[in-house]
Amino acid sequence: MANLKKQTFPVLNMHCAGCANNVEKTVRKLVGITDASVNFASNTLSVSYEMDKLTPGEIRAAVLAAGYDLIIEEDHVEERQEEEQQKRYRRLKGRVIGAWLFAIPLLLLSMVFMHVPYSNEIQMVLAIPVLVLFGTPFYTGAWKQARLGRSNMDTLVALSTSIAFLFSVFNTFFPDFWYSRGLEPHVYYEAAVVIIAFVLTGKLMEERAKGNTSTAIRKLMGLQPKIARVVRNGKEEDIPLEQLRIDDLVSVRPGEQIPVDGFLTEGDSYVDESMISGEPIPVEKKAGSHVLAGTINQKGSFIIRAEKVGSETVLARIIRMVQEAQGSKAPVQRIVDKVTGIFVPVVLGLSVLTFFIWMFFGGVDMLSHAMLSAVSVLVIACPCALGLATPTALMVGIGKAADHHILIKNAVALEQMRKVNVVVLDKTGTLTEGHPTVTGWLWAQPQEEHYKDVLLAAELKSEHPLAAAIVTALQEQEHIEPAALDSFESITGKGIKVSYQGTEYWAGSHKLLKDYHAALTDVLGEMLAQYESDSCSIIYFGRKNELLAIVAIKDQIKATSVEAVRELRTQGIDVY
Repeated sequence: MANLKKQTFPVLNMHCAGCANNVEKTVRKLVGITDASVNFASNTLSVSYEMDKLTPGEIRAAVLAAGYDLIIEEDHVEERQEEEQQKRYRRLKGRVIGAWLFAIPLLLLSMVFMHVPYSNEIQMVLAIPVLVLFGTPFYTGAWKQARLGRSNMDTLVALSTSIAFLFSVFNTFFPDFWYSRGLEPHVYYEAAVVIIAFVLTGKLMEERAKGNTSTAIRKLMGLQPKIARVVRNGKEEDIPLEQLRIDDLVSVRPGEQIPVDGFLTEGDSYVDESMISGEPIPVEKKAGSHVLAGTINQKGSFIIRAEKVGSETVLARIIRMVQEAQGSKAPVQRIVDKVTGIFVPVVLGLSVLTFFIWMFFGGVDMLSHAMLSAVSVLVIACPCALGLATPTALMVGIGKAADHHILIKNAVALEQMRKVNVVVLDKTGTLTEGHPTVTGWLWAQPQEEHYKDVLLAAELKSEHPLAAAIVTALQEQEHIEPAALDSFESITGKGIKVSYQGTEYWAGSHKLLKDYHAALTDVLGEMLAQYESDSCSIIYFGRKNELLAIVAIKDQIKATSVEAVRELRTQGIDVY
């Protein structure tokens, strides 16, 4: 469908797997929705809808009516969601501390100092603030769900704590009702308070886990610069990234991240594209070359004409893909969602059944036991972990993979990976260190003291990514200092030439070797063939029309790569 749109909205005010289920059901009922999925671990709603039948505002209105909320604005969504999460975490932390401050003395009073005068009344006074101040979200949440004919985790907590509290209040003020029947009245204030304290503590731990799972997304977003330097009327000015438009001219200086997808109109440099391509060697860029947002400019400066900005760049689409993958549901999660959806009503039924079984077969003190047993069923049957475990594991897994430049399309793909029997490694940086190093020198002429000094000085001025490898190798050797060069010139696509004490020296590719008509001996040719068969890059260093040396440079294989390949093969996986 041409007018079908897929969007992900952050959801607010969800605090259990049942809430996620309720939001999903609410949205699925709307006319124009083709698919809806709520991820409790990331607090997001992924929805596909027909734009001529539905708007984000109408989706939000339906979610609001169900007792939740959506962030539908597209600007600074991640910042707002993170801000809301931080606020929720702080509020929850305050509730947890407050609940335990009352729960601990209440526990001591009910278990150690139970014979203190007016013990029951004191316990009631300590319990009221916990239920009224810290337990309010459970009761309001349960009421909202009851009005819609639904139930969730709040329903269980609200029912169990209110029954325990009201039963205790009755026993506090009307103990004679039990004494006249030969039974001793018990109070369960501490049970109501500890239930709230424990559930709040569990929610705090869940909230922290959910906050940690979005780290990978935040790291990817950190690759997007916030400010762009735009060229207008011949002047450069810094503007927020959101204000950039297609065809704007953007200036990029050495060491900066590129803010847009586009092509160079002037200038040249080398750009580190490893975060997109996986290849560690920076790529040469000149007028007409295409560049991508988030990649890093090396030493040169240039101006880009913007082709794609904001949410349309390759990096933004990668971030969106990771978010969608984290929000997608594995087949096993759909089973869990179905179970969670009917879990609360089943638990409520079991609680009522437990109550009546005790009433009929409980014998002495049957009502007290019936009440306590029914409340216990409500308390221990918490479906929250059931609904959180799978999506949290998926989010952490997909997020960790993104940290290591492994992009996973969705949860189904991740679940299917257990069936993989072939692995194809197509990027050098996957198996290698990710930075080139000098692996060998071949001298065609007897070395003179100043040769390496001249080469070091020349490569220090070069912007080529392989120059850094030669500089590092020479600086590790003793008694080598950069020579004072008379001149330096970069030859695009070939290498560099310099002048030292009136003599011309050069370093670069095979093309430069040919330009200077420098001869290559048979012995050097054989050694060169060995280097090339070992996938080395070759730099030629010469003086006038004679070759002085050949430098072999290679991206070394990681120490762990051999073991990794061996481990894959041990598992019966073919590696190519």
